[in-house]
Amino acid sequence: MICDFSPIAFHVFGFPVHWYSFAYIFGIIFAFKLTEFLIKKSEYAIDSKLLDDFVGVVVLGIILGGRLGHVLFYDPCSYWNEPMEIFKIWKGGMSFFGGFIGIVIATYWFCKKHYLNFLSFIDHWSVGVPIGLFFGRIANFINGELLGKPSSEIAWNVVFRDGIPRHPSQIYEAILEGIILFLIMVFAFYKKQYKFDGRLSGIFCLGYGINRFIGECFRLPDSLFSWDLFFSTGINLNQYFCFAIMALGVFLIYRSLVNEIVTISGKG
Repeated sequence: MICDFSPIAFHVFGFPVHWYSFAYIFGIIFAFKLTEFLIKKSEYAIDSKLLDDFVGVVVLGIILGGRLGHVLFYDPCSYWNEPMEIFKIWKGGMSFFGGFIGIVIATYWFCKKHYLNFLSFIDHWSVGVPIGLFFGRIANFINGELLGKPSSEIAWNVVFRDGIPRHPSQIYEAILEGIILFLIMVFAFYKKQYKFDGRLSGIFCLGYGINRFIGECFRLPDSLFSWDLFFSTGINLNQYFCFAIMALGVFLIYRSLVNEIVTISGKG
């Protein structure tokens, strides 16, 4: 398969809307609507007006955290030489790990301001995040970025603009981080894991870390530092980040289990 799509999805009044921007817009809308539905299902008490207010906070956290994470973690020298490129997010270049940090900080600030339970609130939002990741990876594929490792031995290899047959690693990650993780999160919610603060967030972090680690095995490192780590240790920078987010997931799940046991013991 040859991948030579235009990065522009369509035009609105003469202005181009890039697939990358469209993916973020659709992902945020989907996550918001799903979270609104899940909150009603779980009978979590929160004013719907606050949910509307939180959307702006989410967007700010994603954009600032994701872009700054990409600039600092992956290509600081290039952006130092051409600082105006930092603002051209429609070209791609958003770090999930930076966006993750940005959203956590923004959510913590929002919950503290409105006297909300931080873990319970972010648990509900974590269920819809994989769909946003799915559309983000599809946009990466269309843009021909975050390339997979060369491979002419598989029937489903993809040829991008460089003419080299490669693993469609973006599609692998869309399936792993998007579809599979989303099904896991929906199942966990169906099993009422939202009753234990931090449980759903922990499942998301652990599941994302494992799935992303697997996806990275088919993807080229995306920075010079990441290449250096890969050559010296066999593991790239993103996979080290995966260890960190998996550890956070294990901690949150363990914490929720301990609190569950304490609660049950107290009732007994």
